[in-house]
Amino acid sequence: MVRAVALLAPLAMLAACTEDSPEPEAVETEIPESLQDVELPEDVSEEAAIGTPMEERVATIGLLNKRNNLSQELELSPGDQQRVGDVIIRLRACERTAPWEFDKDEGAFVQVLVRERGSQSDFRRIFSGWLFKNKPSINVVEHPIYDVWVKSCAMEFPGEE
Repeated sequence: MVRAVALLAPLAMLAACTEDSPEPEAVETEIPESLQDVELPEDVSEEAAIGTPMEERVATIGLLNKRNNLSQELELSPGDQQRVGDVIIRLRACERTAPWEFDKDEGAFVQVLVRERGSQSDFRRIFSGWLFKNKPSINVVEHPIYDVWVKSCAMEFPGEE
């Protein structure tokens, strides 16, 4: 009997979740003034770059809030940043391998800032580095609430159809 109750408890919790849930609250998207005019270092790789110029590329970044299981796609160009609630995602660069290369991959240099608990405007950088679409285990955003990953980098190479 005890075992039957133990097996039914998770089913009862799932049934409670399927009832009409309240609408999710609107999240803040305003970036604090102190973080808006961030100076980015000069890009010395522009001269050697082929394909779409860096400022014209567009990266699609996935953002998952593990608390409420809401995921979003953010489209950013290098130099852009976007705030979703307590997290700010900054994109510095995005790249993909040339069509003539064997090992295909896409990646983005991303910075992730999270608002400090109990603060209204203090954000702390929790990640700064390259994330790769086909090799997500190489570099991982380690945070108990947020997961961030690269979905794509839109760019073209000369002669590509």
